[in-house]
Amino acid sequence: MHWAYIGSFTSGGGRGITVAAVDPDTGALTPRTSVDTVTNPSGLALDPGTGVLYAAGDTDPGTVAAFRTGPDGTLAPLGPAVGVAGSGPAHLSVAGGRLYTANYGSGSVSAFAVRPDGSLAGPPAVLAHHGSGPDAERQRGPHAHQVLTAPGGRWVLSVDLGTDSVRVCAADPATGGLRVHAETALRSGSGPRHLAFHPAGEVVYVLHELEPLMTVCRWDAAAGRLEPLTEVAIDSGGAPAGERVYPSVVHVAAEGRFVRAAVRGAGTVLTFSLADGAEKPRLTSAVDCGGVWPRDLVAGPSGRTLYVANEWSGDVTWFHADPESGALRRGGRVEVPAAACVVLS
Repeated sequence: MHWAYIGSFTSGGGRGITVAAVDPDTGALTPRTSVDTVTNPSGLALDPGTGVLYAAGDTDPGTVAAFRTGPDGTLAPLGPAVGVAGSGPAHLSVAGGRLYTANYGSGSVSAFAVRPDGSLAGPPAVLAHHGSGPDAERQRGPHAHQVLTAPGGRWVLSVDLGTDSVRVCAADPATGGLRVHAETALRSGSGPRHLAFHPAGEVVYVLHELEPLMTVCRWDAAAGRLEPLTEVAIDSGGAPAGERVYPSVVHVAAEGRFVRAAVRGAGTVLTFSLADGAEKPRLTSAVDCGGVWPRDLVAGPSGRTLYVANEWSGDVTWFHADPESGALRRGGRVEVPAAACVVLS
């Protein structure tokens, strides 16, 4: 049995973490239970090795909680939530015995050691970002929005909307935290929010929130260097005239033939073909996300179902993805108030 874990903003009427069964044939979701012990779980991460689910609490100060997942979809807390020594964690990831949180409010990344049972050993080691950008409202200081470990496990990348940059970090053996190895500057004022690796491991796609752009980068794993190559416009069709759009998340299909982006404001999911090469995304379709304000975008276990968390309309919609053309066909929806994120087992 596969399960979907859906985080939702409790301050917006969400249920916290909703657990839904995934139909193995259709990909349809059936909610079974929910837990509201985490305030505003804005990000979820599942460790496939231990079966532990981690939830970031988007509060000030911010928190992270760990849950043991049961075969029947139940969630059992592994102790109380712990502080991230920062504010507003927006994303988290787990790899190599470490858990990392990207703290948007404080512009920092926190690193926790993970015990064998999946619980967190604290307090965390904190890497503070520094810098700002030209947007006086959104970029007065750093705003770490995503943190993830690169393929191979040697490097950890943090995406900062406030400083228009991506930091490549290495583990610091003295502190157990991270130290900056290199920083890649991106277009000024663009507000990078989220990135994804091509499965071949040599290309990275960075999606920007403050300008409708996707930057295609070359990734040098040996040197730990990220090099911008080209920018691809994000179609804002579907947005009301004069209204801005805010791209939210980028996802690469497991077979590496397509890259997709969710666009808030336009309410669309874009599909780019990589038939011309991983470094040359070509827009092939834009479909309605099935709701309002698509905040997250993930693939199901088979890779042929795509799930979209629509925050403002309070639902998760799913689409069937054609493996040859990349075309998306609407499957269905389930109500999840203030939906923020989805992970699947």
